[in-house]
Amino acid sequence: MSDQPIRKVAMLTAGGLAPCLSSAVGGLIERYTEIAPDVEIIGYLDGYAGLLTGRSITVTPEIRATAHRLHRFGGSPIGNSRVKLTNVEDAVKRGFVQEGQDPLHVAAEQLTRDGVDVLHTIGGDDTNTTAADLAAYLKSNGHELTVVGLPKTVDNDVVPVRQSLGAWTAAEQGALFARNVISEHSSNPRMLVIHEVMGRNCGWLTAATARAYRGWLATQEWVPEFGNDPRRWDVHGVYVPELKLDIEAEAGRLRAVMDQIGCVNIFLSEGAGVEQIVAELEARGEEIPRDPFGHVKLDKINPGQWFAKQFADLIGAEKVNVQKSGYFARSAATNADDLRLIKSCTDYAVECALRREDGLIGHDEEHGGRLRAIEFDRVKGGKAFDASTPWFADLLAAIDQPVH
Repeated sequence: MSDQPIRKVAMLTAGGLAPCLSSAVGGLIERYTEIAPDVEIIGYLDGYAGLLTGRSITVTPEIRATAHRLHRFGGSPIGNSRVKLTNVEDAVKRGFVQEGQDPLHVAAEQLTRDGVDVLHTIGGDDTNTTAADLAAYLKSNGHELTVVGLPKTVDNDVVPVRQSLGAWTAAEQGALFARNVISEHSSNPRMLVIHEVMGRNCGWLTAATARAYRGWLATQEWVPEFGNDPRRWDVHGVYVPELKLDIEAEAGRLRAVMDQIGCVNIFLSEGAGVEQIVAELEARGEEIPRDPFGHVKLDKINPGQWFAKQFADLIGAEKVNVQKSGYFARSAATNADDLRLIKSCTDYAVECALRREDGLIGHDEEHGGRLRAIEFDRVKGGKAFDASTPWFADLLAAIDQPVH
């Protein structure tokens, strides 16, 4: 922590989209304008890609006056990218730095040239720990940079943050998407519908989406005598990475559902079964596509299609429809619950920045759920969803799905 006053702050959004980026950018601008209007603000374009290539936009008085409008939109007004500053090969390959250059050094030099005192990073664990690496690099070279991050992930899987920005909205939007997808059960006899939900290591979003969808289901009025049967609109299976899936046993249960009502609807976390899929592909000698952070590219290995193939014959499905809500959900504008969370976090982020306190802003599960600047060395991804949480246990019991 430094006692030097701040004159200039920069912000960037990075990683995948989430329904909070535009609102968080707007919230930071609004708060600085309210309590520290003399602080200059810039936004690096396209995340770390813009920082490495020196592309930024200045927040003008006109932007400050209209920043509240950003709360109405999804996406990011300053753009995103997936760039890891310690992955030199990837940065060179994509033209962000020259051969022989260190991306950390290039980024540090840009921040120094721009006179940035505080960097606000809005992203997941990779985005924020990368920023912490950058701050450490600058400090070792005599330049003080305060990094104040905000936790963005639809998976709600950042340790030790209780609730990531945008996750509530993503669940709500995934449930909205499901209303149309599940109607596909009527498109063919013995229909298997798989709704694939984002969640690499954490099943929270899949569980929360299924919960929100069933909440909507409970408010509807039906005409069962004419085939408009709530059982055919229900969720019949929810599969998350945290629960072991016995495909043979589940197929037996779902076959009975198919025989009784003529359809089966599954909510599937994209991370469920990935180890099995990867092992199968590697056994066939296929290369596993990965992003700059080393994560398996889930859209390339298609978990939904893999599960469809496993279940279709076993349950006697005549037709299969796999739909992914990820891009629909993550690109949405922020809902009311997330707006309140974002407001509290952006306000606190600015307070921390003004007193030069580093950290990731969130409700710290290891400090009694208190809103604070969480130390970066305690931040990591892959937080597991607690599948024993009462509301999820109740959901599984309601759809008669055993916990394996």
